[in-house]
Amino acid sequence: MRMIVRFEAQVVRFSRWVVRWRWPVVIASLVLAALAGSGAKGLFFDTSYTAFFGGDNPQLTAYEALQEIYTKNDNILFVVAPADGEVFTPRTLEAVEELTAAAWRIPYALRVDAVTNFQHTTAEEDDLTVQDLVEGAARKTPEELVAAREVALAEPFLRRRLIDDDAKVTGVNVTIQFPGESSDEFAEATVVARELADQIRADYPEIAVHLTGVAMLNNAFMEISQSEMARLAPVMFLVMFVVMLVALRSFTGTLATMVVVLLSVVVAMGLAGFYKVGLTPPSAQAPIIIMTLAIADSIHILMTMLKGMRRGLSKSDAIIESMRVNTLPCS
Repeated sequence: MRMIVRFEAQVVRFSRWVVRWRWPVVIASLVLAALAGSGAKGLFFDTSYTAFFGGDNPQLTAYEALQEIYTKNDNILFVVAPADGEVFTPRTLEAVEELTAAAWRIPYALRVDAVTNFQHTTAEEDDLTVQDLVEGAARKTPEELVAAREVALAEPFLRRRLIDDDAKVTGVNVTIQFPGESSDEFAEATVVARELADQIRADYPEIAVHLTGVAMLNNAFMEISQSEMARLAPVMFLVMFVVMLVALRSFTGTLATMVVVLLSVVVAMGLAGFYKVGLTPPSAQAPIIIMTLAIADSIHILMTMLKGMRRGLSKSDAIIESMRVNTLPCS
């Protein structure tokens, strides 16, 4: 109890000092907030799953060792769905060939797999011939396409991997080897992938092209987080302003609270940028969480101050009393 009394006495002395030198304190606070907020340019989105593990996590270490021996499983999968529900037609396979060749332009592409470039082996007496399953699809006869279809559906490396059981949908899988040197690598790859998908859709309007895969998923997390921050935060800011204005019936009190909220977010995100903290989908919600806590604290302080003024205290004394009562619980 004595510790609390001593703490409150310190708060009262500090509050009196702040009230006495309020304008220098306000200016100094704004300057410090601006300096801290300037670090926000160092923020970046970390879309890697490694952000959720410690550097010495044994499972992560084992998994990375496995990837060093073999390869990473990052990929972009183009799902090609012809409107007629038949993959093995000259038109559809021509689109698949074109997409397969163009997919090598995707940054960090390591391998491109499709039904057309599948290495099919045939034997004739003592000779073995290895060639693409389908090459020059536009020139293939119906009999050759039927034969290719039978091979694809009988091949375990293709069936239910790059083609479905009925040969209605096929895929072009691009294995990606991200070097992990920049946070923009996922975005670079997905931008080119989307451009390729748009090009195929334009050239072959009867064929639908969808994008999926680990790289697309990781990039989607980043894009959604950015979108939420750009759209949700301003809306919440406006809603909270209106609610506080109605509840407090004080424009200056509401405005002061919103300034506190804004500076709290700016300082927190700026310091995170200085420390090179990568934003993940969960941590990207930090501004909303900070906003909520800052408003809660400010409301407590304001309500206690307003009650004190209704009891006859001067504004300065009401502020000091409110700080004495609320500093410990708010902290």
